[in-house]
Amino acid sequence: MEQGMFGKLPTITPLHEDRLIQVKITLDSPLRWVNSYLLRDEQGITLIDPGPRTESTEQEWNDALAALQIQDEEITSIVITHHHPDHYGLAGWFQERTGAKVWMSERAHKEAQLMWGDDAHASDMNDKLPAFFAMHGMPESWLVQMPEHLNSFISQVSPQPQVSYLSEVMQISMGGRVWIPVQTAGHAPGHLSFYHPDSGVILCGDAVLPQISPNVSLVPGSDTQPLHLYLDGLRRLRELHVRTAYPGHRHPFTHFRERIDALLLHHEERLTAISGMLSAAGGLNAFEVCVALFGDKLGIHQMRFAMCEALAHLDELVRQKRAELKESQVGAALFIPVQA
Repeated sequence: MEQGMFGKLPTITPLHEDRLIQVKITLDSPLRWVNSYLLRDEQGITLIDPGPRTESTEQEWNDALAALQIQDEEITSIVITHHHPDHYGLAGWFQERTGAKVWMSERAHKEAQLMWGDDAHASDMNDKLPAFFAMHGMPESWLVQMPEHLNSFISQVSPQPQVSYLSEVMQISMGGRVWIPVQTAGHAPGHLSFYHPDSGVILCGDAVLPQISPNVSLVPGSDTQPLHLYLDGLRRLRELHVRTAYPGHRHPFTHFRERIDALLLHHEERLTAISGMLSAAGGLNAFEVCVALFGDKLGIHQMRFAMCEALAHLDELVRQKRAELKESQVGAALFIPVQA
């Protein structure tokens, strides 16, 4: 990071060929930063995925806007690819200071309400997720950490914005170009990527990442069959003719189809590995599979992701009739191999 007039200035990269400005907003490890994007045209400036709300990210944006000589009133639209705090979190804060509309898919907005509630109702995910994990074998030593962990995100997404909805039947003008929204799921319900066919540019959020395999989670009350939905979404995105992809994390990349092929293969190999585990053991609970895949030397944040990812793959094996979900004698859910 460079030194800014108000402290540390986040890395700002003008991407002139594609009429974008990339602003890297700091995250905790292992992600390190989220890519926010600014697109300017005669209607004003669109801000995509401002990042989570913390004191340091507010300061980073104050510094970035000052360095770019952008006034609050110039930001007329805030576009959110999906509901995760590292993308959605500052939307309400920016809306309060700019008056800009906040745009996201209706499905993504419902997921934000499921996870963190809204002005009228608090979320009950603090009760549902630990109970769900307990049913699938997670020990009490992990479960007791979950409510505080989930509560820690509330400040990162507050205040929540008033939202206007985007869908695939709409097009959106940003930066003097008309973009096509492409809605996928799996990593996040209602995730929107934005594709500009004439230039071959896609703003792909976390749907496809160049180095990281996006987490796919099975969460109570959310989409069923999330891995199936994610793989279907990848195949749809693969049909697009992409020159350059601008992701939510890490760097822009040009090997879009090749990266999708690698992700499809990764998940097929993981399904095969888990199927082999079930066959060797005669049956396992989801926590046992989670530890076999990811180990148990994780923080609570990564353990939540790991458990949800293991469940998503086990759920897909059940959908493919390669496993069955049964209740064990002690009441825990057990995944049993189905012999071909």
